[in-house]
Amino acid sequence: MNTLLRHKGWTWGFRTTILLYFVVLIVLPILGVYYNSFSLGFGNFAESVSDPIAWKSVLLTLKLAVIATVINVLLGTMIAWVLIRYQFPGKALLNSLVDLPFALPTAVGGLMILLLLGPGSLIGGMAEALGFEIVFHQPAIVIAMVFVTFPFVIRAVQPLLEELDASEEEAAYTMGATRSRVFWQVILPSMSPGMISGGMLAFSRALAEFGAVVLVAGNIPGRTLVSSVFIFGEVESDNPVGAAAVSIILLTLSFLILWLINMLQMRGRRA
Repeated sequence: MNTLLRHKGWTWGFRTTILLYFVVLIVLPILGVYYNSFSLGFGNFAESVSDPIAWKSVLLTLKLAVIATVINVLLGTMIAWVLIRYQFPGKALLNSLVDLPFALPTAVGGLMILLLLGPGSLIGGMAEALGFEIVFHQPAIVIAMVFVTFPFVIRAVQPLLEELDASEEEAAYTMGATRSRVFWQVILPSMSPGMISGGMLAFSRALAEFGAVVLVAGNIPGRTLVSSVFIFGEVESDNPVGAAAVSIILLTLSFLILWLINMLQMRGRRA
C-alpha cells in the first residue's frame, strides 16, 4: 500500500484532486463575489458601499461582533480553565456540549433564543416588566453571536492548559509568588495565544452570522440591521451588486483576521 501511495501517478492525482477541490469550492466563489461587486464599475461599487444603510449595517456588525468576542474570550477562558483544572460530576457531558453550536443549524440556535427570551417567554416577560427588551434588539444579536462562536476560545485554550508544565507553577509558589502573580506571570502568558487566536476566529465567525441573527434581529437600519441580514435583503431585492459590495468588506476583514492568526501561530512555533 505504501509503495502504491508513493507512486508518482498517485501523488499527482492526490495533489490535483486537492487543488481542484480548493479552487472549485473556495477560490471560484470568492472571485465571483469580487467580480460581481465591481461588474458595474468602481463608481457603482463606491455608491453601494457608501449607502448609509449599508455602512451603518457594517459598523453595527463590527460593534456587536467585538462585544460578543470579548464575552466569548472571558467566558471561554474561564470554562476552559474549569474543564481542565477541576473534576466534578457531569464534566464529560459539559465538555461534549461545548461543541453543540457546531452541530446545530444556526437557525435552531436563533429559534432557541427566540423561545427562551422572546416577549412570550418567562425571561422575556420579566425583562419587559423591568423596561428592558432583548429580542429584536441588539442584546439578542449579541447573544446569538456568542452562541454560534461559543466553542472557539474554549477549544483553543484547552490544549494550552493541558500542555502547561505544572513544575513552572510549583517553582513560582516555592519562590514565594502569590496565586494572582502566578496566574498573571506564568499561566496567562501560556493561555494568551489560544485566547487571541480563538477570539479572532470567534470575531470572524460573528461577522458572517446570519441564521441565528435573522430570527432575533429587528432589522431596523442603524439599530438592529446587521450586514448579513442586509446582504440577504439586497439579494431578495434583486440587487446582487449591492450585496456583493458589502460582502467583500466582510470577506476582506475575514482574510485579514485569518492572516493575523496564521502570523501569530508561526511566531509561536518559532518561539
